[in-house]
Amino acid sequence: MATPAIDIERLAMFDLVRARDPGDISGKTQVMERGVQSSRVFTYQLRDRTLWRTRFNRPIFTLATRCSGSILASYADSSFATDVSVDGDDGELYCFTSILSGHTTLGQTGHRTMVGHGCGLAWRPGPGTTLSVSDSNARTNVFFKVSEMEGALEHMLDEHLRQPLRFEPTLDWNTGLAASLKCQLDFVIEEFQRADGIFANAVGLASLTDLLISLALRGAPHNHSGRLAITTTSAVPAYIRRAEEFMRAHGAEPIRMEHVAAVAGCSLRTLEAVFNRFRDQTPLAALHRIRLDLVRDELANRSTEAVVSEVARRYGFANSARFATAYQRRFGETPKETARQVLKGRRRPG
Repeated sequence: MATPAIDIERLAMFDLVRARDPGDISGKTQVMERGVQSSRVFTYQLRDRTLWRTRFNRPIFTLATRCSGSILASYADSSFATDVSVDGDDGELYCFTSILSGHTTLGQTGHRTMVGHGCGLAWRPGPGTTLSVSDSNARTNVFFKVSEMEGALEHMLDEHLRQPLRFEPTLDWNTGLAASLKCQLDFVIEEFQRADGIFANAVGLASLTDLLISLALRGAPHNHSGRLAITTTSAVPAYIRRAEEFMRAHGAEPIRMEHVAAVAGCSLRTLEAVFNRFRDQTPLAALHRIRLDLVRDELANRSTEAVVSEVARRYGFANSARFATAYQRRFGETPKETARQVLKGRRRPG
């Protein structure tokens, strides 16, 4: 019997099922997905019927699952070849499987895909899906919500999807962004084994989830990969456009950068990155610039001489000296000069 690829003692944070009796993993056993509202079940059965009545001294099957935030992770090992079937409703999760030992064959829509150590699978569990695992097989799975992945892809493309997201099943973990994705998936499994890891930190978990989804969409081939490659340079500035529109519309209100990132449709880290790349400044600096523009617009459109300090305070400039310096640096004139020139122009006879 195979030695587990992960030390079982390190799976204390997981929901753990271990079976010595083949009857415990027969068709009567249905393993539910954790963390999602679903009637979908995974049924396990040994392929060799001569083993069905054998009692073993050591576990022949292990399944460990843990859910945190919107990520579900699992580890499974099988000493003997096992067939897994999926029944129930349509899948609401994408699964990224890494083969640690042995080989696994995925069956979906009449197609079968076999992968071994060093490769992986990208698939969406659903009715009629089958997995056939070999003797001495071990694998990890990391699941992401369909709604979150498709939502992220729509933000990247800056348009609604005309077709559901479908990944090509085979993953080569050895090259490109797929290799980067594999490293992060391994990190997820490692962190899930800790009580005080990143999954105990909601802020860190949200950032990691954004990174994983982005890597999966860019590193794993799918039916929208071509459009994503073409629109990469134009889709990323869409984050900036949405962020700047929000800043302009709410410039006189308290604004947190995490709120801006949410409206833009990306993580705070991504927001920082795209502003640095395309605006050569931080999002906070962009907000400062936009608020200066809003002050100037208001000064330039008032019918009477504006009280500059009141307008400045409305947009968050509490220090009048620093505001005046920043304003003059940007527009080449003081705020009072802007207000006087506009008022003078309106009083000039036509």
